[in-house]
Amino acid sequence: MVTIKEVASCLGVSPTTVSNVIHGNTKEVSQNTIKRVQEKLEEMHYIPNMSARTLAGNSSKIIGLIIRYPVMEGKNAVQDPFNSELIGMIEAEVREAGFFLMLYASDCVEKILTMATIWNVDALIVLGVGANECKKIKKTAKIPVVFVDCYFLDDEDSYNNVGLKDREYAEKITEYLIDQGHKKIAFLADNRVGVDFERWTGYCHALERHGLPVRESSFFRIKYGESGIKESYDAVYERKDEFTALFFASDYYASLAINYFYDRGVRVPDDISVVGFDDNIFSRNVRPRLTTVQQDAGKKGRIAVGQILAMIEKRTLDVKNIHLDAKLVIRDSVKNIKTEQ
Repeated sequence: MVTIKEVASCLGVSPTTVSNVIHGNTKEVSQNTIKRVQEKLEEMHYIPNMSARTLAGNSSKIIGLIIRYPVMEGKNAVQDPFNSELIGMIEAEVREAGFFLMLYASDCVEKILTMATIWNVDALIVLGVGANECKKIKKTAKIPVVFVDCYFLDDEDSYNNVGLKDREYAEKITEYLIDQGHKKIAFLADNRVGVDFERWTGYCHALERHGLPVRESSFFRIKYGESGIKESYDAVYERKDEFTALFFASDYYASLAINYFYDRGVRVPDDISVVGFDDNIFSRNVRPRLTTVQQDAGKKGRIAVGQILAMIEKRTLDVKNIHLDAKLVIRDSVKNIKTEQ
C-alpha cells in the first residue's frame, strides 16, 4: 500500500502538504501543488487509511442501517423487493454524501445498540422496528437516529421518522374491494405490529364503515421461511371458499400466493381476488398483474438520508415525523362480483 511519505518523496514536498491536500486543508497550498499532488495520488493508486482519518476526525464516516428481521427464523432481510429498493437508495445517498453504510438485521435492541457502540457509527437509520424498541433506541442512543416505517407509543412528533399513510391507503384498497362486491375479505401478514398493524386497522375501518363484520378468523399470519409460507398458504387454501378476496400486507406475499393458487388450479381473479401493498417489481411481473397500493420506496430513502445528514450537521429540521401519500393502482387481480350477487 502506498504511503503519504512515498507520495511526498516522489514530488519533493513534505508529507504534511500531501496530507493537507488529501484532507482538503489547502488554504496555504498553491493550486499548482494541489494539482501535482492529486495527479500523483491517482497515478500511484493511493488509498486513504480510513482508520487514521476516523481517529483524526473523531468520526467513523459510517451510518448504520438497522432492519428489524427475525433472522433466526430463516428469513432473508433483503429478499422483499421493497426493502431492496429502499436499501439501494439509502446506500446511494449515503455514498454520495461521503459516508459508508453498514447494514445490520436484528430484532434485538440490545444487539443493535451494541453494534452501534462497537463500530462507533455516526448515526442510525432504523427500519420497521416496534414501538417499544423505538423508545429504547431513542432514549439510549447518543447519536442521531432517523426511523423509517415506525410507529410510536409516546409523542410521535418527538421522533424523526419517514413513513406512509398506511392506515389510510389500506382502508382505500379495502374500500375498492367492497365496491367491487366483495364482502368476505381476508387479511394476510406476517404480524400485526407497526406498519402491518396500521394496514390491518385500515382494513377493519373499511369493513366497519360498510357494516361488515371484522372477524379474528379472517386474519392469517404468514409464517417465516419457505416451508412456513407454504404451510400458511395451505391453511388459506383449505378455507378458500370462505372468502372472495384476499388482502396481503405486501406484494411479495401476494405474488407468491397467486403462483401458489395457479399450481393448484385456483384462478385469480376468476375464483378468488387478490390485492397487495407496495407496488414492487413482483406486482407488475406476476400474472394476472396485481392491484395494489403504490408507494415510493426511493423517496423514503432519500428523505431519511437527508434527515440524518441534517442531524449530523446539526441543522434544524422543520418536519420530523413525515407520512407520505401513496396511490391506488388498479390492475387485473380483482374481479367485480356485483353482478353475481
